[in-house]
Amino acid sequence: MPSQTQPRLAIRPWHIVLLLSLVYLIAVFLLNGADARVFVTLGTRFTEGDPAGTEGYDGQFTYFIAVDPSGAAALIDVPAYRYQRILLPVLARLLALGQLALIPWALVLINLVSLAGGTLLVERLLAREGISPWYALTYGLFAGVFMAVRLSLAEPLAYALVLLAIDAERRGRIWAAAIALALAALTRETTLLFAAGYVVYLFTQRRWGTGVLLGAIAALPFALWQIALALQFGSPGIGSGGAMATPFELIPFMGFVRILTEGSLSVFIILGALLIPGVILPTLWSLWQGIEAFLHGQRHPYIFLLLANAAVIPFVPFSTWREPLGMLRFIVGLVIGLVLYAAWRHQARALRYSTLWIISLLFAIASG
Repeated sequence: MPSQTQPRLAIRPWHIVLLLSLVYLIAVFLLNGADARVFVTLGTRFTEGDPAGTEGYDGQFTYFIAVDPSGAAALIDVPAYRYQRILLPVLARLLALGQLALIPWALVLINLVSLAGGTLLVERLLAREGISPWYALTYGLFAGVFMAVRLSLAEPLAYALVLLAIDAERRGRIWAAAIALALAALTRETTLLFAAGYVVYLFTQRRWGTGVLLGAIAALPFALWQIALALQFGSPGIGSGGAMATPFELIPFMGFVRILTEGSLSVFIILGALLIPGVILPTLWSLWQGIEAFLHGQRHPYIFLLLANAAVIPFVPFSTWREPLGMLRFIVGLVIGLVLYAAWRHQARALRYSTLWIISLLFAIASG
């Protein structure tokens, strides 16, 4: 039940997230010649077709699709993979009214609103459990979503839709939740883990029909879009990444180990300082907590959302582990799952430790 004792806050966590994000965006804009294209991080390898050129970053593919939805494939490393995240570029093009110069600003605006809105939704979900809304800063200031605003990536919008779905489900609006999950899947495919978690939860409640329908509503648009991509590009978009991506691992955490076996000890130590406390230990804790709760007969959506997001992380590809920001982007679902689970269980220590994820933002900003 929602807490009746939570004080109204003059300054809210989402206010702080919005303010800090605006300050950071303005600084980036001014320090890069006041060119809005800095937010899409273009690389000459793709814009000029120069194999030896600069690589840029993933946001450029969102930008290319928004600029020319039907002709962007020639500028994209793996077209089907990039096009599967279709909702953000389509929304940006619509918001910019087709004006190319406005598209970078549209991407930033959509993600800025999504980040602030997602943080607000975490506040609401925490308050429902009688927990301080300030723990919403763990989400709002986590590098995996905060940096995605600056880089025009899909995470802020995708996970705002996930949080909208969770909030809707908590208020008994299961079909609104299913629609939000369907939109999230068309924004970033990893959000389907939340749909899977809900389906398993509903099955444990013997709500077979509801579980099947929720899964179908959440996954069917994505599946149909994958078919369309396969017909257009010769293969579906679902996979482990763009160009030079490695496959998912079969041995748990082997992708992390490969940083040492296929790289160097110094790189392994440096990345390990971020990835062990920031990814591996929270994953192991989440698996332990979720399995223990399940074995003790507890049934709550947050158990299954946590397990669904934690279970896939040990098998993440080496190509994701070796890129710290890519890994932080991948675990946004884990961050949400852990914070909400700890709030439901009133695990104060876990909530306090979760705020250490905010440190990742300092690492990301320092890295550029």
